[in-house]
Parts: sequence; C-alpha cells; structure tokens
Amino acid sequence: MIYDTPAAWHQSPNKRILFFGMSGLGKTHLSNILRHADDGWFHYSIDYRIGTAYMGEFIADNLKREAMKVPFLRDLLRSDSVYIGSNITFENLAPLATYLGKPGDPDKGGLSYAEYCYRQELHHRAERNALLDTHHFIERAIELYGFDHFVCDTGGSICEVVDPDDPNDEILAHLHDHTQMIWIEGTPDHTETLVKRFSADPKPMCYRPAFLDQLWHEYLTAQDCTEAEVNPDAFIRFTYARAIEARQSRYAAMARNWGLTVQAADVAQVRDAKDVTDLVADALGKQAARA
Repeated sequence: MIYDTPAAWHQSPNKRILFFGMSGLGKTHLSNILRHADDGWFHYSIDYRIGTAYMGEFIADNLKREAMKVPFLRDLLRSDSVYIGSNITFENLAPLATYLGKPGDPDKGGLSYAEYCYRQELHHRAERNALLDTHHFIERAIELYGFDHFVCDTGGSICEVVDPDDPNDEILAHLHDHTQMIWIEGTPDHTETLVKRFSADPKPMCYRPAFLDQLWHEYLTAQDCTEAEVNPDAFIRFTYARAIEARQSRYAAMARNWGLTVQAADVAQVRDAKDVTDLVADALGKQAARA
C-alpha cells in the first residue's frame, strides 16, 4: 500500500485513491464529492474513459447504423450534412450501456449472442486499457491541470477483467503501485436493494466470457428456448442476480490482496471531502491494527 498509516495518508501532499465495488454503493458519490472539493482533486472515471477514448467510435457507428434505417437521415448522413454522436458524461453513461445491449429476440431489441459477445470483448479490452491508463492520468492531472490529489472511480466490472489472486496480475499491480485501492463493501440488504433496483430497470453489464457463456446456456436450457426466443430483459435480470453474488468473492479477494475495505453504510454518511479523507484514514488504521 502506498500509505501505511493514517498519518501518512493525512500528511501526503499527493493523495491517490481508487474505489471499487458494485455499482450503486457510492463510488461515484465519493468521487463527485472530491471532484467538487476546494483542495484540488482530479476525478478519473473509468467508465467515462471507456466510453470516450476506447468505445466512442463503436458507439457512434451504432447510432449511425440506426439512423441509416431512416431515409430522411440516411441522405443527410451520406452527404455529411448532419453529425451524430453520443453525449457521454460522468453522470450519463447511457450511450455505452446501450451499445453493449442485450442478447435475445430481435423484435424486443435483442442482439444475436455472437454480436453480444463481440461487444462484451470490446468492452473488456477497453476497460483493461482504461485501467492501465491510471498512472498516465495521475501525472497528467498534476502536470497539465495542477491537481495535487487523484481519485479513480472504477466500473463495477473491474473484477471481471482481473485475477485478484494472481500476484502478477498486470492491472492490479499497476493500480496497487499508484493508488490506494479501496473496496466499498455492501451488506445482504444492499444486495437485495440492488437486485430489486436492477429488476425494475435492467441495464447492460460486462461479464467474464466463461461466466457469461455458462449462464447463457443455463438460461436456454431452463427456459427451453432458442436464442431468438430469449427475452433480453429477462436474461440480463437472470444474469445480474448471479453476477452480483459471484462478484462479491472477487471484490473481497481484491481488497484482501491489494487494498482496503470500507462499509457502504459508512460511505452513505459521507457529506464532504473531510469525511472522505477521514473514512480512508479509519480504514488504514483498522488495517494497521490487524497487521
């Protein structure tokens, strides 16, 4: 760890932290607090980097593909008379999720499973690259913008692109060397809330290929249906409920081998930058006491 005591953290002129965990537990909440603080925090959003630097062209082409189905827009696009692009922001990552899509019945907006897996792999590659860009942005934040402190807000799927039990994992070694990694751990009640929230508004997510393939074939067998008969929303609800359980052990291993743990209930009480720095200091103190 780059900070071994609460004092070392508080006294550091260049604080660098990275939050990971399930979406909806407070990563972006903490990052936004720091981004708007007066003491100079650079907010590096992995999902934003994915959607702009690495997936932007694919997202724009997908929008254009849909627009080309409309004769009026097709003619304008062919003559370069209109511009079509996504408007991704830290708060609105819908264009990225829309591109990932859902597999199943095309009449219900589903993609073929092969196309869905292709888009998943594009996201995997983009996420790995975005995570490995972290040190570049730490240096960029200082040299270009003059920010002393750095917070990295990762996507929920970070645990899908690393091996937390491999001491030589390239991505985790990179992040561990340059940031203080912190898991926001939820409770079973948090998990239940997240599942209910997702069920009401299912959104595309990124999964490990082997895990996804296993669940896809389980679903086809359980529902006794063909690929084209799959209800896209029903499938990703089915997948999410299992993924959230599988991810817990991977997050826990990341925290155990590479970082610290804070509780989602404590994160929910954070109101300002001082609360965030105190939260990290408390986690460091608990870690030191266990050592």
